[in-house]
Amino acid sequence: MSNLGGISVIFDLDGTLVDSEPNYYEAGRQTLAEHGVPDFSWTDHERYVGISTQETVADWIERYDLRASVEELFTAKNRRYLELARSSTRAYPEMRKFVELLAAEDVPMAVASGSSPEAIEAVLAGTGLDAHLRIVVSADEVAHGKPAPDVFLEAALRLGADPAACVVLEDAAPGAAAAHAAGMRCIALPYVAAQADAPEFATAGLLLRGGQEEFTAQAAFDWLVRSAGLS
Repeated sequence: MSNLGGISVIFDLDGTLVDSEPNYYEAGRQTLAEHGVPDFSWTDHERYVGISTQETVADWIERYDLRASVEELFTAKNRRYLELARSSTRAYPEMRKFVELLAAEDVPMAVASGSSPEAIEAVLAGTGLDAHLRIVVSADEVAHGKPAPDVFLEAALRLGADPAACVVLEDAAPGAAAAHAAGMRCIALPYVAAQADAPEFATAGLLLRGGQEEFTAQAAFDWLVRSAGLS
């Protein structure tokens, strides 16, 4: 058992552990441009933060009246994203410190993400976070992506942890909703600042309205200690 009273920590990946949204945006922009949508903006992209690639491309087909299939768009976007992910993904420095703090205390950790298994693997290997984060669940491996609780419940299962003893770190409203539905506490750090007032974030045990800029490894660790009743 860890030194934090049986707590396990489950990380979302994109926008939480790593700053991958610019890569997702660029992969989406290129894919849509190829299918006759030349003006996909960052603001357009923001509505898909926290939603799986599968659900994103399904929405594109409807929104932009595309003739391509979900599978075709998914494959094209994923291919472009993987090229970018392998070479240019940045881990947030304070998140890396937090992972290292938890590892030093033998806290069980997992990643639960809407990304494909290949994308998760590429990002974790590219950033070196795979040294500490070996248990990984992709939304592709469960029945429903976030805001359904499936990825988090599967992560708890693989950790051998009670969902009630798990703490989730999330940057997106669907992820915060998924954590709540899974019966887990949540540290929320909204990636899109304008979404900090979303009702999903109101369920978080700790809401850092300033997102990554407000997050520090030590403050998050101290909150975990307090929430475990060890302080």
